[in-house]
Amino acid sequence: MEVIVVRALQFVLAISLLVLLHEGGHMFFAKLFGIRVEKFYIFFDVGIGKWGGSLFRFKPKNSDTEYGMGWLPLGGYCKIAGMIDESFDTEQMAKPAQPWEFRTKPTWQRLLVMIGGVTVNFFLALFIYSMIMFVWGETYVQPKDMTQGMVFNDEAKSYGLRDHDVLVGTEKGTFKEFDADMFRTLSEARCVDIVRNGKPMRLNLPGDINLLNMIKTTPAFCRPYLPATVDSVMPGGPAEKLGLKKGYKLLAINGVKITSANLFLDELSRLGDELAAAETHADSMRIRTVQLVYQGERVDTAKTLLTPDLKLQIAFPSVAGLYTPVHKSYGFLASFPAGIAYGWNVLKGYVGDMKYIFTADGAKSLGGFGSIGSLFPSTWDWYLFWKMTAFLSIILAFMNILPIPALDGGHVIFLIYEMITGRKPGEKFMIRAEYTGFAILILLMVVANLNDVLRWLGYM
Repeated sequence: MEVIVVRALQFVLAISLLVLLHEGGHMFFAKLFGIRVEKFYIFFDVGIGKWGGSLFRFKPKNSDTEYGMGWLPLGGYCKIAGMIDESFDTEQMAKPAQPWEFRTKPTWQRLLVMIGGVTVNFFLALFIYSMIMFVWGETYVQPKDMTQGMVFNDEAKSYGLRDHDVLVGTEKGTFKEFDADMFRTLSEARCVDIVRNGKPMRLNLPGDINLLNMIKTTPAFCRPYLPATVDSVMPGGPAEKLGLKKGYKLLAINGVKITSANLFLDELSRLGDELAAAETHADSMRIRTVQLVYQGERVDTAKTLLTPDLKLQIAFPSVAGLYTPVHKSYGFLASFPAGIAYGWNVLKGYVGDMKYIFTADGAKSLGGFGSIGSLFPSTWDWYLFWKMTAFLSIILAFMNILPIPALDGGHVIFLIYEMITGRKPGEKFMIRAEYTGFAILILLMVVANLNDVLRWLGYM
């Protein structure tokens, strides 16, 4: 429960900050051009019956703007006078246009108002990444330094890769670190450079491996090899009751030979599938009861009951613990080009991966609030918090600039049309488009959060 609370607090803090600054970008340009901002809200103040939708609200003296926080944490909004937006204020639009309204301003001013939010989110992400570089620098292990190599799934082995091969790079260059960029490069590469038994080799690749399958398949396309040696034992867990200690080596589970920590975790994942299909308590207890063969002072065999979530409650050596990481520090000025380059690379990777959303597997991979919240660490870690916040800021910027009515990008498309043709789209058309776009967003939100529920229930 504590883990859920910590993640939820990080998620709410990050989203609140991003929405506040996103809507602040809209308001900044609106105020700059003399456009009246009627409401500025974090979250939506949807009313329920006679109850108002505001958790709190206030309106400064001599101000046209009401500030507040709604109860529905699905974003926020900045209600700009004379604009067709998510408030669907058709009554105001039916009145004569006023000089302080959005609709009476020049097209270029309205365009800047609409891109103000995504501009703030994009530059905010670059700034956060830059400050991460300044405060923490970069720490990573290069794949070529992982001398014990990697473990590969069946698809990877079909291309000639073998367990304990060391991935070095492709025709595009040497891998910097074991991350999503490495998988993206492998998915498009025509060859891969490896070290096998101390000898450099080059293997051919098809150049069009499905990236989503590489990452989502269990086991994944490749993972750093981790020895099946106990690094630490959690107090009170099955491992401690069994007598396992640091340095003990796992040899088998339920008769399956264990040659790596990766293989042991794969076997637990397979048991998880069986547990999800269990119909009785007796079935669950049978699946949770496993026979282990392990080596300490001698080789022993014993049965133990795993936790309800199939944990032995041990930790294996980490990649950072097995190899010497590369660490780069940056001065204040040097942190900005490093942070900008990192943020731009994140954006390119995210945009490139969007093509998978339009596939059946991609739709299943959509995640809602639960999936996003689970990306935050289980303990409060400011480095990971700010890194995740920057990533969400980039996502928010990109998603909002998509040409979907009800999003900033939809308004931008209509404004570009107006600039090219010299004609404004009709107000009835704009209202219908706004409703359509809002319906699309609600549908996507329902699908994403339904996926979360199905994953939690074990159906995905």
